[in-house]
Amino acid sequence: MSERLELATFAGGCFWCMVSPFDEQPGIKEINSGYIGGHTENPTYEEVCSDTTGHYEAVQITFDPAIYPYEKLLDLFWQQIDPTDAGGQFNDRGLSYRTAIFYHNEEQRALAEASKNKLAASGRFQKPIVTEILPASRFYRAEERHQDYYKKNSFHYNLYREGSGRARFIRENWKNRKSDEQLKQELTPIQYEVTRNNGTEPPFRNEYWDHTEEGIYVDIISGEPLFSSKDKYDAGCGWPSFTQPLRRTEIEDKLDTSYGMRRIEVRAKSSDSHLGHVFDDGPGPDGSRYCINSAALRFIPKEKLEDEGYGEFKGLFEN
Repeated sequence: MSERLELATFAGGCFWCMVSPFDEQPGIKEINSGYIGGHTENPTYEEVCSDTTGHYEAVQITFDPAIYPYEKLLDLFWQQIDPTDAGGQFNDRGLSYRTAIFYHNEEQRALAEASKNKLAASGRFQKPIVTEILPASRFYRAEERHQDYYKKNSFHYNLYREGSGRARFIRENWKNRKSDEQLKQELTPIQYEVTRNNGTEPPFRNEYWDHTEEGIYVDIISGEPLFSSKDKYDAGCGWPSFTQPLRRTEIEDKLDTSYGMRRIEVRAKSSDSHLGHVFDDGPGPDGSRYCINSAALRFIPKEKLEDEGYGEFKGLFEN
């Protein structure tokens, strides 16, 4: 594993919402919320929000570029924001909520410019891309109550992310979902029944219930990484069971009251696919058991991770 760590700094509106997308990626060593780009030293949250300091709310990421390259960080950054909004982000208005990429060297500057030009040329947005690309200045770490806010105050964070309009914007503008007609052509009948109609495949008669090969399991529709064989175990239930997802940001929990029961349904955010349910009788630290339908998954063996575009997960299976 490389020890050549680098810094990346992004302003994407409210910094509460800019930590979780990066936090569970491989190669990310640390993420701090803070302030950058202004003219005052040691600003407070209240001062920054008053728009008198010139500072942006931002996140500063310490990462290993050998595992998660800067280009992938840029791609992930764009997918969290509205890059056409010069006055803030979603319901958060004002100078402190503007978007910007703060580069730490000339290589980062060039990559950021290329990434911005590529997005502008893609035609995804009809309005100009206004996110600035600026040299990084001194970064001031925010107060402790603002660090890892999504973990400390998960209920309020989820309400805020939805209520501010950010989550809806990302779903509508960054998640390319296929039509039901497309999916009927691409999926097998059981795959379609499970993912689109909330179906359940038979226990002990599905592809991965007793599968032990090393690798990762991805969303059958979107290809987003969901689970790792490192977290898979035999729960005796007849379906693939995992103690945790690879990326919690790709998983959505919903209350399921069907069949007269109260359960927590698990869905994939990118595709809105039904995956299965999560229970509290697992062996892991938080007791979770993700009971997932094989039909909602595709397995990528560790030997093919690089070839299939999931090379950042190779480190999971080394040593």
